Amino acid sequence: MSNPSAVQYVDLDRYMGRWYVIRNTPYFLEKDKVASYDTYTKRSDGKIEADFTFKKNNFNSPEKIWKGVGVVQDTKSNAVWKVSFLWPLSSDYVVYALDKEYTWVVVGTKNADLVWVLSRTRQLSDDIYRTICAVLKDKNIATDKLVIVPQPTN
Repeated sequence: MSNPSAVQYVDLDRYMGRWYVIRNTPYFLEKDKVASYDTYTKRSDGKIEADFTFKKNNFNSPEKIWKGVGVVQDTKSNAVWKVSFLWPLSSDYVVYALDKEYTWVVVGTKNADLVWVLSRTRQLSDDIYRTICAVLKDKNIATDKLVIVPQPTN
């Protein structure tokens, strides 16, 4: 089976900023992480600061940040990146679905084994999530393993 396709185009200027992690495919590096979000910032060298901020176990824990660097691999679409938090290791970052208003996005690894649903806000309505699931189903990306990442309500 072939890998799911990325979106046709990502406007990087609109994409930059904070994205809250609403749901993800559970895996060991994000175990027990809550109130997590990604922050993307363009650098002068063309790379992208890709910082992952989180709290461990509960909302009262101190915030921690993993500093990462993203490099766009497909400069025609800007939808396929490599992101590294620990050089020389890097992982795929593919934009699979993106709201036309840039209010939510779905990213994942090249084969979509790991998937993240991100939003500009800490909460995402059930209606919007159902829309996202329909888009992912059309791309043959499974949603049954996605779990809610706890976010504070304020």
